[in-house]
Amino acid sequence: MEIRKVAVVGIGTMGGQIGIVCAGGGFETTIVDTSPRQVEKGLKRIRSFLEEQVKRGRMDHGAMEKTLSRIATGTELGKAVADADLIIEAVYEDIATKRAVFKTVDAASPAGAVLASNTSTLWITEIAAATKRAEKCVGTHFLIPAARTPLVEVVRGTLTSDETHKTVIDFLHKCGKETVSVADSPGFVINRLYVPMVNEAFFALEAGLASAEDIDKACTKGLAYPLGPLAAADAAGLDVMLACIQTLHKELGEKYRPAPLMVKLVKSGRLGRKSGRGVYDYSGGKSAAY
Repeated sequence: MEIRKVAVVGIGTMGGQIGIVCAGGGFETTIVDTSPRQVEKGLKRIRSFLEEQVKRGRMDHGAMEKTLSRIATGTELGKAVADADLIIEAVYEDIATKRAVFKTVDAASPAGAVLASNTSTLWITEIAAATKRAEKCVGTHFLIPAARTPLVEVVRGTLTSDETHKTVIDFLHKCGKETVSVADSPGFVINRLYVPMVNEAFFALEAGLASAEDIDKACTKGLAYPLGPLAAADAAGLDVMLACIQTLHKELGEKYRPAPLMVKLVKSGRLGRKSGRGVYDYSGGKSAAY
C-alpha cells in the first residue's frame, strides 16, 4: 500500500510536530482538532517552530514554506479522514479517549487506511479492538520534539499485519525517521526505560539529594542527555508524565509507583511549560521553582 494523504488527529504539542514530520516528508497532511481556537493555537506553534529552525540554519525559508503549504487544518474529523491513507491519532493519553477516536475514524475513513496511535504507554491491541480492522492498526510512538528526534518506535499489536507494519516503516523512512519495531507492552521499550528514570528524578528531588538544576545537570553533562529529566517532564507536561507512570504502575506493579512530588505538582496545577510553572518557573524565563 502506498501512503499519499495523511490525517493527524490532534494539533497539540505532539500532533503539530507529527504534522510537521509528515508534511516535511512530502505528504499532503490534514491536522484536525475539536475547536477553531485549538487549531489556531496549534498552527501558531507549528509556524513558530519552523521559523526557529530557519533562524538556526536547520532549514531554509523555501523548505519551510513548502512544509506549510502541505498542511491543511480543520475541526471536522470525518471530513479530515475521508480520503486519508494513514491516520495518526495524537490525543490525550487516555485509553477511553483513544478508543473513541479509533472507533469514529474506523467508520469514517477508507477501508484500506492504516490507523496509527501515538500512544506512549497504552496497549495497541486494546485500542485496535475498538475498530473492525485490527490488522491495519499499529503504534507510531514519536518522541518529543517529534520533528527533531530521529527515532520512532513502531509497535505491532497482536493482529497487526506484516503489510501494515511494512507500510508504516516505509512511510516513516520517507519522512527521514529511523525506526525500531517493538512488541505490544505497556511503555514499549523507550518509556519502559525512560519514564521510571524521570520518576526517580522526582523521588531524588523530593528527598533533597540535589537541586532540580543539579539533577538535570548530572544527566546532561554526566550522561549526555539532551535535556535533564525534570526539565523534560516540564516540557512534556507533568500531567502527561504522571499518566504514563500511572499506566506502568497499574500494568506492571509497585516498582513503578508515581513519585508523590509529581502527583502533588499535578494536583496543584503546576503542569510544566504549558501552565507556566512545574518543577521550574517559566513566567519570566526558566528559573528554579521547587
